Amino acid sequence: MDEMSTTLITNARVYTEEAVLEAGSLLMKDGKIYSIFNQQNPFIQADNVIDANQMKVIPGFIDGHIHGAYGADIMDGTSEALETITTKLPQEGTTSFLATTITQSPQMIKKALHNIADFPKKNNTAEIIGIHLEGPFIAKSQAGAQPTEYITTPDIELFNSWEEDAEGLIRTVTFAPELDTTCEFAKHLSNLSVNMSAGHTNANYTQIKEAAENGVTQLTHLCNAMNGIHHRDIGAVGAAFLLDSLYAEVIADKIHLSKEMLQIVYQNTGSDRLLLITDAMRAKGLPNGIYDLGGQQVTVKGNKAILEDGTLAGSTLKMIDAVKNIAELTNAGTEDIIKMASSNPAKRVNIFSKKGSITEGKDADILIVDDQWNIAYTFCRGELAYKG
Repeated sequence: MDEMSTTLITNARVYTEEAVLEAGSLLMKDGKIYSIFNQQNPFIQADNVIDANQMKVIPGFIDGHIHGAYGADIMDGTSEALETITTKLPQEGTTSFLATTITQSPQMIKKALHNIADFPKKNNTAEIIGIHLEGPFIAKSQAGAQPTEYITTPDIELFNSWEEDAEGLIRTVTFAPELDTTCEFAKHLSNLSVNMSAGHTNANYTQIKEAAENGVTQLTHLCNAMNGIHHRDIGAVGAAFLLDSLYAEVIADKIHLSKEMLQIVYQNTGSDRLLLITDAMRAKGLPNGIYDLGGQQVTVKGNKAILEDGTLAGSTLKMIDAVKNIAELTNAGTEDIIKMASSNPAKRVNIFSKKGSITEGKDADILIVDDQWNIAYTFCRGELAYKG
């Protein structure tokens, strides 16, 4: 399809922000959702017409936490790596994402941030909507797959220098709130409207509650790299269940959380406060083997990525598989999936005015999927990026 062509999707179940149109149509023009019709075949001229055969039309997925895929990693710091990631992600329904860094030397992080800021956007690939700075302001005891030698305490001056390198693109910061003893770091990020996520943390419930009172509104990959629920201190996981102000990332691969834990999490938070993420590393989409993550050797076998000591090291999860897993294990309907994979992530980083739902005027990030969540088409800003 030609650049900036018009595309009309007809005979579809269109899941708009307000309602489900059981026999609807949608026109994409100039990269935007131009018109939505409550009729099956409107008399509209378009360069391309797609009969959806009563499949679902939903907003594209937004992955708020991904390190890499198909042999490429954000920390490679090259345009080739970003080209690979942005080109491949539409295959799994991801139309935009936060490029996620890992704890590394300040110089390596600086290089990665510069690279992201300089990367040009294309209409037929997944869009980098910002940066998720995961570490280095985390607890060593909950490092997980983050290299411990580069972990440091929250540092406003260092963050400011990175924000300058990133040209203001840092949207989410994962840090351990218990290390921010004066809460000055949290207050600084709050003043900048940065989404703060507690993660790789040993914080107890009281500390998470205090962090929430100072602007922390999210938990990074819930249940992983944090203390679990104890009957005398419910910790960060219990805080996710009890504090309605907290959103929680979930890696729904049935590895980072068991099937039963995914069900418990969903039952206690619901779709309004969950964010489906992949936390994927460069091995996603590639065969079993040995790969690198932040300078560490990672062995991938059977969809499981581990360090030499057995620690989980990100995932090889695809967003569409996260969706299928959560749909299979819970009573989540299509509207719930849209919240967890599209709307909630957009709201967390203040781009819901542009993305995250099907509304006239928003970016035409569109998926056509069947009832089994198989992807037929992915459109990024109105251009075909993948055909299943």
